[in-house]
Amino acid sequence: MTPSRTGVVIATRDRAPRLASTLDHLLALPERPEILVVDNASSDDTPALLARHHPRVRTLRLPANRGALARTEGVRALDTPYVAFSDDDSWWAPGALERAARHLDAHPRLGLLSARTLVGPAAEPDPLNDVLSGSPLGPAEDLPGVQVLGFLACACVVRRDAYLDAGGFHPVLFFGGEETLLAYDLAARGWGVTHCPDVVAHHHPPPAPPASRAGRGALFRRNALLTDWLRRPLPHALARTRDLAAEARHDPQARSALRQALVRLPAALRARRPLPPYLEEAARALDGAAR
Repeated sequence: MTPSRTGVVIATRDRAPRLASTLDHLLALPERPEILVVDNASSDDTPALLARHHPRVRTLRLPANRGALARTEGVRALDTPYVAFSDDDSWWAPGALERAARHLDAHPRLGLLSARTLVGPAAEPDPLNDVLSGSPLGPAEDLPGVQVLGFLACACVVRRDAYLDAGGFHPVLFFGGEETLLAYDLAARGWGVTHCPDVVAHHHPPPAPPASRAGRGALFRRNALLTDWLRRPLPHALARTRDLAAEARHDPQARSALRQALVRLPAALRARRPLPPYLEEAARALDGAAR
């Protein structure tokens, strides 16, 4: 195996103990990937941990928290043809990165590969695995797996050129549910986005307190609505806004999501670029499957 074929980018902020465990797993991989940690302006001992215990790991320290855009900074800093993303609580199974590289080698149009994700010490399948495997978009002759327009950011491998061609994760969203928009943008530029269950990632998220879960839920709902305004037809975006506004009358989480979305809406409208018709049809098929 060639150590430099696939690099790993980890975006982290203030979770040094979990990052240390993740790095131990990644450094033990037989592929020996180049690893780059992008530190989103951590205030804990993340920099000291990296310098003291992981001198093999490259570090890019950002002066401010850039959310999901930290991954783009990492992709730019690496020169490997393929880049795998991990979070500070996720890592790749032995051999997974080599399998992903073989898929990317064999399929030049493949821009992003979504892995099968196993959660926690019991390695329980993430429910998203079944959603992706059952995608109504089906397979394509020149791509592995099944075509999708969604993925889990901490369990995907991208072709570096494709990721940069699509612009990476979008600044309007910042963080939370940012994957669908990148999948849209890759597909709109002709890149394939697929789910390949033979590539495996492990995810060990920490238990989240109820308040944190509510805040995260509002963030995901905000970004789902902004994604609609950025790429979907106006009637669709307006309908989704009306739906969220109706929920906001009795749901504090929906109220927070709507308020946050309205603050970012002018920026979303400036960056609005509707999907081409064939891709809008695919997005509608996925909407129907979700319902």
